[in-house]
Amino acid sequence: MTKFLGSCEVLKEKVGQLGMAGEWKELPNGQKQYKARNGANFSWYETTGKLVFGGSSPEKEKLQTSLVPLLEAADGEFVAPVTNGKNNKVFVVYGHDENSRNQLDAMLRRWGLEPLILDQLPSKGQTIIEKLEEYTQNVGFAVVLATPDDEGYRTGHEDEKAFRARQNVVLELGMLLAKLGREKVAILLKDQKQMERPSDIQGLVYIPFKDNLQKDAGPNLAKEMRAQGYNIDIRDL
Repeated sequence: MTKFLGSCEVLKEKVGQLGMAGEWKELPNGQKQYKARNGANFSWYETTGKLVFGGSSPEKEKLQTSLVPLLEAADGEFVAPVTNGKNNKVFVVYGHDENSRNQLDAMLRRWGLEPLILDQLPSKGQTIIEKLEEYTQNVGFAVVLATPDDEGYRTGHEDEKAFRARQNVVLELGMLLAKLGREKVAILLKDQKQMERPSDIQGLVYIPFKDNLQKDAGPNLAKEMRAQGYNIDIRDL
């Protein structure tokens, strides 16, 4: 399901930018309907934000793929993308910062998601690696908490000492990148000015935060997860 949580005026403006001939109708229960002359159409329910596309292919797909990016780019407006068929599970990796982990856990649950935290899952006699492999089978996204739990520096260069994430966090990050792909792993980096990043791989999603994880990292994390098909309502942020 797709949602547009903005105003009718913004929706009509974005449709106008498509340059597609058509007409609007106002129906009961706050429903606004747009019918393009090529046969594609959509209905928008103002009270819920639900956006339903109709018509025959490929006109329907063309209308949807053209309109949704415009709505996503609208200032202050949000679109919940079509689900990718995955469940609502999110894999969480963390080190010794339990306060940040608890903040993340509460935020994900408020978004209607189910965080999977490795040490809270049954082991069934498995090694950590086997356990991680099993529980990421049906997960569409992972969040890695990189917090300043350790210190490190090159041998003989103590002046370069910097905070680092725990080694288990770096190992599990690498496994998740290989299993899910870079676009499906977000790294929440605490106190980034003092932290050494756990990897110099280009293209990783780093989201900085300080003490208030929800305020500092929540909106950007929601944006990344929505892009991967998680239906997060902006009103829950």
